[in-house]
Amino acid sequence: MDALRLVVFDMAGTTVSDDGQVPRAFAAALARHGLSPTPGEISAVRGTSKREAVRRFVPDGVDRDHTAARIPEAFRDELTRAFASGGVRPVPGAVQIFEWLHRNNVRVALNTGFDREVTALLTAALGWDHDVVDAIVSGDDVPEGRPAPHLIHAAMRATGITDPGAVANVGDTVVDLEAGLRAGVRWNVGVLSGAHDRATLERAPHTHIVNSVADLPSVCGAEFWPQRR
Repeated sequence: MDALRLVVFDMAGTTVSDDGQVPRAFAAALARHGLSPTPGEISAVRGTSKREAVRRFVPDGVDRDHTAARIPEAFRDELTRAFASGGVRPVPGAVQIFEWLHRNNVRVALNTGFDREVTALLTAALGWDHDVVDAIVSGDDVPEGRPAPHLIHAAMRATGITDPGAVANVGDTVVDLEAGLRAGVRWNVGVLSGAHDRATLERAPHTHIVNSVADLPSVCGAEFWPQRR
């Protein structure tokens, strides 16, 4: 059995602290265009491609495509304002986990439903845009967002990993874990630091549920390093 070679982490709520900025920014962007989904409806699309999520809320009509194309820009504006006022912080222990995995010869990738512009904003603000992780894949790098497996498969290609049995997927939403299942990863880890609570994640496909990425060592024992002594 091969050892773990790659961990693919979600960003907001998993490795990047989300104090509500993301759902508030998304709701505000929709409100700019007269749309008012409930908090539950917004929670249900957490982790998905924001462009795909937008289309779920824009009603049919002659202006649907035009409206759907403008909302992501409004979302970027709202999120930029939110992060500028409140700062961007990693989830406690996230950077240390990246370093720990690298010390164990495991590659680290980030994947997110954000587009490249928002992703670049976050990684630059965190100082993660150079030499902290091995690959970053954003929502517009793939043809379809979560729960499709494309983000994970793109991260595998970017890091030269071909066997999903040597990959762990880590995320805070149901669609993160559904994507992990569809990608065929061996370890599919839910974290409770973000959008969805334990009861919700336990109904999703998973191998482990932990409080945060800082707890990964608790499930990264001999099971994760089967060929090591």
